Amino acid sequence: MAVIESAPDVALAMREAEVAPVTQEGILRRQSARESAARTYARALPIVPVRARGLTIEGADGSRYLDCLSGSGSLALGHNHPVVLEAIRKVLDSGAPLHVLDLATPVKDAFTTELFRTMPPGFADHGRVQFCEPTGTDAVEAALKLACAATGHTGVVAFSGAHHGVTAGALEASGGASDVRLTRLPFPQDYRCPFGVGGERGAELAARWTESLLDDPESGGPRPAGVIVEPVQGEGGVIPARDDWMRRMRDITSARSIPLIVDEAQTGVGRTGAFWAVEHSGITPDVMVLSEAIGGSLPLAVVVCRDDLDVRQPGAHADTFRGNQLAMAAGAATLAYVRENRLAERAARLGARMLAQLRGLAADFPCIGDVRGRGLMIGVELVDPEEVPKSAAEVAETAGGTVGGPRPAAPELAVAVQRECLRRGLIVELGGRHSSVVRLLPPLTITDEQANAVLERLSEAVAAVAAAPTGL
Repeated sequence: MAVIESAPDVALAMREAEVAPVTQEGILRRQSARESAARTYARALPIVPVRARGLTIEGADGSRYLDCLSGSGSLALGHNHPVVLEAIRKVLDSGAPLHVLDLATPVKDAFTTELFRTMPPGFADHGRVQFCEPTGTDAVEAALKLACAATGHTGVVAFSGAHHGVTAGALEASGGASDVRLTRLPFPQDYRCPFGVGGERGAELAARWTESLLDDPESGGPRPAGVIVEPVQGEGGVIPARDDWMRRMRDITSARSIPLIVDEAQTGVGRTGAFWAVEHSGITPDVMVLSEAIGGSLPLAVVVCRDDLDVRQPGAHADTFRGNQLAMAAGAATLAYVRENRLAERAARLGARMLAQLRGLAADFPCIGDVRGRGLMIGVELVDPEEVPKSAAEVAETAGGTVGGPRPAAPELAVAVQRECLRRGLIVELGGRHSSVVRLLPPLTITDEQANAVLERLSEAVAAVAAAPTGL
């Protein structure tokens, strides 16, 4: 069902608001009248969730959906997991304060203890944790300010396709703007390699480019305070960083005393088949940015850094909501449950099986250009099957894709697949540079039977789109 937004709808919604019936159509109409045009998920997913458990959401109209969006990956255990609910109830029933700024509490102590228990080897022994405002964006801001303070430099190196947050201008409006300058470098990948070669060769070229920029005094960029990278680019289209490239980034930054900042906002807490995605490559970063699932479905964000980098003065990055006790309790319960039940290992096994089945689907449908991912972080890129790819001479060594290189991205087909999925009771997200990648982020608690149902519904959606006269 599409949400039609027009001026008469606004007046009608205001009149309906006086009685506010709990009906899906009424709620959606009032949402379109009251909420900003900036809303996103609500446009593609016109549903009104009223109950949820695990993978399943029930709408106000009685429809049931398998949720492979999972709060953009923040629901590691799915909706309303019993251990999360019990942790929240325990705090509520205890009479403990819910908001205490950054004061020490038993709840916070339990959370930090569990968090450090899961940290990569060698990191927790010399780590310091900073609680930020409860968003990944704020944690990224804190990490960058930390690196600038520790090094005395102002440059930041990031990579094309990265997503590290959505804020801009808050510090400047507060009279405390910094002069951080960003340099963006190519992110190596196989399907649409920026160097046209992919694989190990593409990763090596990307590493050399990084070295050249850092060592060239005429590069035009300031001396970097840090290099920030996602082990898997999520919003960028589910693009895993190669392990050898991650190790090269660690070597390159270590040799130049540049802090390596790893953004694990979406990849952490077992999502990629390891508790933290950096563990796949075996590196130890200098700074980790953590949010999303660490709050057990509630807002929470932290930065963990090497103790020798923690040189800031009190209040260097401080704001109001750093002490969310409910989120810390839910987060500690989630971290412990994932660790004790080895859900990261299960995500690796189940994710590999789902990827294999989706690659089989790609063999049957030319509109699927690439299937990629790590663990239960999966992307299916839709392409235009009618367009002729680049010549083989242009991309002779391209890894993956069709012979002669990848076909053009097809965001309109991705939208159509998302719509067909919703009709079949499956919620998926879109991402990538051209919004042409269908993303799957199921909870780590998804069963084998549920995984089969997800794949079946997605397969039916792709088949329906491919069979449509116009491809739509």
